[in-house]
Amino acid sequence: MQPHWEVADVLGKVDLSHQNFTVHQEKTLRALTLCRTAALGGHVDACDSCGNISISYNSCRNRHCPKCQGHKREEWIQAREQDLLPCSYYHLVFTLPDTLNGLAISHPHIIYRLLFETTWSTLSQFGKTKGLQSGMISILHTWGQNLSLHPHLHCIVPGGGIDENGKWRGKIKADKYMFSVLALSKVFRAKYVALLRKEKLTNSAINQSLFEKNWVVYAKRPFGGPKQVIEYLGRYTHKVAISNHRIKSVSHQEVTINYKDYKDGSKTKELKLKHEEFARRFSLHILPRRFVRIRHYGILSSRWKRGKLQQLQDTLKITRPEKAAKMQNLKCRCCHEGNLVTILIFGKRGPPKDYLLDHKLVPVN
Repeated sequence: MQPHWEVADVLGKVDLSHQNFTVHQEKTLRALTLCRTAALGGHVDACDSCGNISISYNSCRNRHCPKCQGHKREEWIQAREQDLLPCSYYHLVFTLPDTLNGLAISHPHIIYRLLFETTWSTLSQFGKTKGLQSGMISILHTWGQNLSLHPHLHCIVPGGGIDENGKWRGKIKADKYMFSVLALSKVFRAKYVALLRKEKLTNSAINQSLFEKNWVVYAKRPFGGPKQVIEYLGRYTHKVAISNHRIKSVSHQEVTINYKDYKDGSKTKELKLKHEEFARRFSLHILPRRFVRIRHYGILSSRWKRGKLQQLQDTLKITRPEKAAKMQNLKCRCCHEGNLVTILIFGKRGPPKDYLLDHKLVPVN
């Protein structure tokens, strides 16, 4: 079911040029407001079965756009099916304390890069205590349910690894995570603060306050197997700060969204925000240009996948699923049988007037 309201509807009511946004943030927000509109051009398609003609407007393809992530998510998940091993997988979440929120706003590239580096350094160190080289798929999320700044890293970690003899060791613990979450939290905190000091972004008082806080590391129950991992990853990859389905109403001055209040038994509640405040909160989660928010480490890294991972899968007699063929044509939304064939591409000025006059055009966006 299509949502009645979209993020673009709210942003379209804000004078973005008069807000305190960076150039990159303003450019991103404008892209979202123009997504799948005539402003970005599009194409005219004809069904090869019923002959129906329809217009499709181009997507902005911005990674922060809630309308542009579905296709990318499916492609990424299909690629991950080639990488999984027959073992238990664990879901861990490493969260930064709110003391660092100010630095996350002023120096997001550094703060988030250190989050990735420290998390892998911590997990890698604990793996070595068991004589294993492990791996990790990590996904950065920066938001809380109410669009507040809440940087945390979702990590998928295999329940095994490569020993010193190059052999696979799995099923170390099937009931709970391999390492103490409390111990992980303490090492994670120490490593992060040490790297932060090197960046010279904090003073001794801030560093001391960081050590006085309990840094949250959360380990969820292990997955039943690789199939469950793939299904779970589908919820987290290519997510944006808020989906269009969570926007319940948009008035002249306010937007109403729903959110889960985890401090109150995960109850679903409603929150009203001024349009400008919604845009401000959304802008907090626009990542720096070229910043990679999904990363792979250890035996799940790109270096491993180029040879060693495939050799390991062959040794374990794992049958890798065939890559799904890319869909060449979309199905007609009118007859649901024919394929759509592009017969015309148009630019930002919109489709030619003769098509508008001579054909019954059906917008599909």
